[in-house]
Amino acid sequence: MARPSRLLDVCESDKQALNQLLSSGVQQVRVVLRALVLRQLGEGRTASEVAEMVGLTGKAVRALVRRYRGGGLERALYEKARPGKKRLLDASTEQRIVAMVCGAPPAGRARWSVRLIVEHAVKRKIVPRLGRETLRVLLESHELKPWREKNVVSAADRHHLFGAHGRRVGVVRTAS
Repeated sequence: MARPSRLLDVCESDKQALNQLLSSGVQQVRVVLRALVLRQLGEGRTASEVAEMVGLTGKAVRALVRRYRGGGLERALYEKARPGKKRLLDASTEQRIVAMVCGAPPAGRARWSVRLIVEHAVKRKIVPRLGRETLRVLLESHELKPWREKNVVSAADRHHLFGAHGRRVGVVRTAS
C-alpha cells in the first residue's frame, strides 16, 4: 500500500521556531501540542498518525493544518484574543465602593448589607447600576464581610463602661 502524500510542508524557519519553542521553558499545553503536531506533520507523517501520537482527533489535526496554511505559524500555535464582557467596575470605582463599605453604615443601620451597599453606591452616583453578585465578588476579593461585623465594644470603649473590678459602671437605662 502506498503511503499518502505529505499533508503539510513546513518551511525551515518555521521548523527552527518550532524546535526552539519545544526546547524552551514553560509553555501552555495546547501550544506545545500544536507545535508537536506541526513538527510531526513537517516530518511527513499523516494526520491520523500524528493524532494518535499526541492524543488528538484527526479532525483537530486537519483544522490545525488549515490554520497554519491560512495564517502561518503564529496563527496555528496561538488563539486570537477573545472579546469578553467589559468590566463594570474599574479600579477607582472599586476603591470608592470599598472605602464606602469600610466607613460607617447609614444612620439607623448597624452594619452594611449587600443590598444596602448596592443602593447607596447608586444613590451616591459611584456607579449607574450594580449587581449584587458583582458586589459580592468585589467584597470577597478584598476579604470584606460587612454583614458579619458584630457590634463589639472596642477596648477603648470598654474602659468607660467597666470599672477596674469588671462590673458595669455608667448609666443604665431602665424602662419607665
